Amino acid sequence: MSARSTAAAAFLAFAMALVPFRPAAAEPNPVTPGDFRGYGFDQCLAPTQRAMDTWLDHSPFLAVGIYISGNSRWCRSQPNLTPRWIGTQLRKGWRLLPITLGPQASCNDAFPRYDDDPRINGRPGRNDNYPAARRQGRAEAIKAVDAAKALGIVPRSTLWYDLEAFDHTNRHCRESALSFLSAWTNKLHDLDYVSGVYSSAGSGIKVLDDARVQRPGAYTMPDMIWIARWDGVANTSTSYVRPDGWIPGGRVKQYQGGHNETWGGVTINIDRNFLDLGRGRYAPPERHCGGVNLDFARYPALREPSGSHAPPANKVRALQCLLQERGLYDGKLSGSYSPATIEAVQAWQADRGYPVSTTWSPANWIGAFAQGRDYAQKVGSTGVHVRRVQRALNAANPDLERTINGIYSSRTKRDVRSYQRRVDLKVTGIVNPATWAKLRAGRG
Repeated sequence: MSARSTAAAAFLAFAMALVPFRPAAAEPNPVTPGDFRGYGFDQCLAPTQRAMDTWLDHSPFLAVGIYISGNSRWCRSQPNLTPRWIGTQLRKGWRLLPITLGPQASCNDAFPRYDDDPRINGRPGRNDNYPAARRQGRAEAIKAVDAAKALGIVPRSTLWYDLEAFDHTNRHCRESALSFLSAWTNKLHDLDYVSGVYSSAGSGIKVLDDARVQRPGAYTMPDMIWIARWDGVANTSTSYVRPDGWIPGGRVKQYQGGHNETWGGVTINIDRNFLDLGRGRYAPPERHCGGVNLDFARYPALREPSGSHAPPANKVRALQCLLQERGLYDGKLSGSYSPATIEAVQAWQADRGYPVSTTWSPANWIGAFAQGRDYAQKVGSTGVHVRRVQRALNAANPDLERTINGIYSSRTKRDVRSYQRRVDLKVTGIVNPATWAKLRAGRG
């Protein structure tokens, strides 16, 4: 290197040292719960990270209710509930249901619980407008949004108000509760959050549905309802809500009350829920390499062209795209199994510990699709990680020929169970880290 080059390099290093280090911005948290259809649980105290990880890998649940605000909640102290906890659950695929349990109905004798949790003010005021109850509803919405933002729960997420059972035949009690919830919903909308209300099917939920149908426009209805109906049936139906109420995509049902469940050796006392929210099981479309298709019913071995044999161009193009996305191929997406493509194939095989060959095998397809995060996938999961699973399963079993849609359905669960049985794993129907490991190793 010349003296001039050395001086230039030294100056560049000096200049770079003066530039302040800025870590890459973290991905923003997604809206929660978003589009989801599946199982959830709620528990007073937010579980530890170890418990959440264990239940993600072993339980059927993918949604969790957490108490973030409200002076009437039992679990005022939430040592596990931090912005990091929230971000970690959302990144791993959990859907969160943030709950506020503040002032309760004026005729509910179980409240107040403490000295600083007033009940909903039941005074009607002028014109029976219940202004005091409305002020309380707005105040609780503001507190809930402040708590949500402090935890990293972003706008357009649903915040749920927990209104425990009360005597709905008591007029002032009923109307003040409706006024409170109406103001809660209006204020949440002002603050760019979605309104949800949890209550007993036979009291708060019935009252809301009756007002919706019998007095339209008198109160602002919540966007979503969470029905407490312990009938043991995992759906969102109840006779207390008319068939057109909050349908489609606006219901949760708590179908089983407090009990212990153990998954992966971790026991939590929970309520069970079934959710059908937004578009339900919906996976947004994916786009790779400017529009290259990666989704096939079969993923055959790709070999060097010879004589009359030429690897199928669409499969080769998909391979080139995969290798490009992994930083190993920068050539054209030509569909030709060229020397440059083979060089990238061999680089990938060497990097991932596979036998190095000029052939891209079904095991290589499996391993390449499984490469990446090993967040558990189960019924209710949707999106990019489910597509990885579905592609890898099609590659592992040429007779499977499933449509790849990014939706983890009951059929996907059956296919996963069959795969786990073949590779001597515990059969759970959940793509947990052990299953990801087998897939990354190319086991078919």
